[in-house]
Amino acid sequence: MNDGASSRWEARFSTPDYLFGTDPAAFLLDHAHLLTPGASALSVADGEGRNSVFMAGRGLHVTAMEYAPSAIAKARRLARDRGVTVDFVEADVLSEDWGGPYDIVVAIFVQFAGPEDRARLFAKMQEATRADGLLLLHGYTPDQVGRGTGGPPDPENMYTEDMLARAFVGWEILENRAHERDIREGAGHAGLSALIDFVARKPR
Repeated sequence: MNDGASSRWEARFSTPDYLFGTDPAAFLLDHAHLLTPGASALSVADGEGRNSVFMAGRGLHVTAMEYAPSAIAKARRLARDRGVTVDFVEADVLSEDWGGPYDIVVAIFVQFAGPEDRARLFAKMQEATRADGLLLLHGYTPDQVGRGTGGPPDPENMYTEDMLARAFVGWEILENRAHERDIREGAGHAGLSALIDFVARKPR
């Protein structure tokens, strides 16, 4: 992640409030039945901890990777307030090793990456997921651009069903669905949004 981008995220998270709220993403709530207690999980670009803390509360062993120190500080506070343990790792997800493999890899709104960086992210997701493990990926479609309800302004950063199907050829795709939904996840995600849900199992 370049210095300019990292500085922008640090500045965004350097606020008293939680930019995306403290409740988990609606996508994660919808798929909570896949979060098996005792499983190992990785939350990619975890932000302020809302998703990693939720998974830890479900009994998973969670590692959360995040670049911005201000976001990690909030995430640690949230974990402490909720009485759960998360292994928070300060790291650039584009360049550093993710560890693992994990039973579940969760990547929610990680759309800071353009096409080249996205290919690297997807490769890292594949590598970090154990055989027969699950990937839970959630983000915006290009229809989100211009709505003002969240996400980056660049349509190249968004996902389509065809893109995800091609990126994970050979995986068992359990869900690959573009849809619209009104989401209220802090000030950062607020309003009718063009979303995509992707759940896939890595082949044995």
